[in-house]
Amino acid sequence: MANKRDSSQKKVSFLLAGVGGQGTILASDVLAAVGQQVGYDVKKSEVHGMAQRGGSVTTSVIWANKVYSPLIGPGEADFFLALERLEALRYAEMARPGGVILVNDYGIAPLSVSSGTDQYPNEPRIRAVLGSVTPNYYLVPASALAEQLGNARANNVVLLGALSQWLPDVSLPAWLEAIRERVPARFVQLNEQAFLTGREEMEKLHPCPRA
Repeated sequence: MANKRDSSQKKVSFLLAGVGGQGTILASDVLAAVGQQVGYDVKKSEVHGMAQRGGSVTTSVIWANKVYSPLIGPGEADFFLALERLEALRYAEMARPGGVILVNDYGIAPLSVSSGTDQYPNEPRIRAVLGSVTPNYYLVPASALAEQLGNARANNVVLLGALSQWLPDVSLPAWLEAIRERVPARFVQLNEQAFLTGREEMEKLHPCPRA
């Protein structure tokens, strides 16, 4: 059974950003379902760029006693999940100062980079930008971990597993139930493993953030 929310927690906002095909929408669907399971009012919004051409896809999810709008403004996201490094830079300003930023440590070169017009940002620049917003930023090897499990496309669920360590009021069964309800039956076991792997990885990157 899902844990019921702490009534003192009034609002939690999540921003997710990725590239078309990375599973940004599925991750936000799981987040929305989990929020409902633990008793929040939940609203979700989606912005699709030119996803079929590798464009940005962003979603926002808000949990609260009562949600009037799913929109998140600059500096308002308590948790920012970026499924790709460049998307982390693109939307870093949306994270709340002191909030949590989790980045899939994986790069997808946009057309401007592959054509030689631009350069893909290096890790020092990424860390500098994210660190200017919050000290709580983490590069999670989500794609690499998912690939080790047999399907790199499960990177989104690995990242959700990492996020779960920062939400101690939500039980593990609540997360797993939401995942089971939203992925095809043949991929349930893979995604459950991906989620648990993300939790373990977050524990390595930041021991006991749930405490």
